[in-house]
Formats: sequence, structure tokens, C-alpha cells
Amino acid sequence: MKRRHSPPRAIATALAVCSISVSGQTPAGDPHYTEVGFFDIHVCNWPDQPLFLMALFSTRNFRDIARIDLIAPDGTLLGPLDLNRYRPGEDTDKAEKRVLMTHYPVPEKNPDGWYRARITMKDGRSVEARDHVVRKVLPLAGGHQPPAESENQSMPSELHWDPVPGAGHYQVYLRDEWESERYLFISKIIKDNALNIPPGLLKPGGSYTWRVHARDVNGDPEWGDFNHGSLAKEVRFSIAE
Repeated sequence: MKRRHSPPRAIATALAVCSISVSGQTPAGDPHYTEVGFFDIHVCNWPDQPLFLMALFSTRNFRDIARIDLIAPDGTLLGPLDLNRYRPGEDTDKAEKRVLMTHYPVPEKNPDGWYRARITMKDGRSVEARDHVVRKVLPLAGGHQPPAESENQSMPSELHWDPVPGAGHYQVYLRDEWESERYLFISKIIKDNALNIPPGLLKPGGSYTWRVHARDVNGDPEWGDFNHGSLAKEVRFSIAE
């Protein structure tokens, strides 16, 4: 069974966080884009695990790709991207695409610089994409409202958290506690440290968990999708009947 069908919660979250997109056109001079897809790699701070790199490649040409190798700034081969771990989706023109993703340890020496994705096609062609990364740590979001483990709350109209130093954008993931294999709601990428809850989404007597992904930027010619981000722990609350 393919991993994308019933991924563990950590992998499911990682796939959900992959919010990059690629159009059919390649912006001139942008090193993240090639004629076969878009490459991005960023520094991730997640709870209860060491800092790591997440590499992503968004492509509609997935059937024609033989392998993708990730190369560190000093020329060290970090390993291949897993072509079987991906989030399926559609491009802007409704063409089928996949966002491939793989985690890597942050290199102990010289982690900063331009990372390269070497894409080898099944017909023997090879193309490269690049993304600039600087090892920085974005703090985890805190100060959640409703707070963790709060019981029998009145129906909230918004989710709120403290501003994360260095973060310019956020995304919120909301889950029904009894539907653990899917998200009830994933917000758009927002600038404010608060999310208005869509009317009727939450139900009296329900139990929910939510978490906040923070990122420094949202799309940049040098940093790609973003350079560094953090994913806070899930926070649980329940609503009064």
C-alpha cells in the first residue's frame, strides 16, 4: 500500500504543510524553477525532534522523472528525494501534479548556501534547480486561545496565538479529535496571528485539536517558498453541549 493512502500523523501533517505550487510557465531567472517543476528546501523546527531540512519538488512531469538527488552547498550528496512520498494535486490548468517531499538532517558543517536538486529524466536528460538556505530557527507558536486542554468552552469565533518572533505568515490546521486521519479545516496562508473560524464548522459537544505553522516569508526569488518555519504542537480543547 502506498504511503500516501494512510500516512502516519506526522507524515500527513508534512504533506499538508507542502503548500507550494508551480504553473506551466517558468519565471525567467528564478533558480527554483525548471521546465519540469519547482524546487524548494527549508529549515523546519518541529516539536520533539531535531531541526531538519524539508525538500520539496512540485511537478506535473512525475511520470517522466527517474530520480532526484539533493546536493548540499559544499557539493555533498545528501541523498535522493523519495518519489513515492507526495501530496497529489492539480496545477492551475487542472493538470495532475505531485508535490514530492523528503526530510534530511541539517548538515553539521557549512549548512548555509545554495542547495541543488539534480533531476534526472527517464530519457536521460538532467536539469538542476537551486534554493538558497540559511540555518535559522523559528520559535514554535504559543499562547493559544482556546488554551491547551480547556474543557467545555463556549463556542469560539476565532483561534488566536501569540505573534512568533521572525514569522511573517501563518497557516492553521484544525482537526476533529475523533477524525484523526484527516483535517477538518486548513486555513489559507495568513499574516495575522488569529484565524476567524468559519461559521458552523465547530459543533456543540465537539473535541478538536489545532496547530499553527509559522514561516518567515511566503514566496521569494532567493528563498523560494520560505527559508525557515516552525510547526507547533497540537492543542486540544472541547466545546460545551
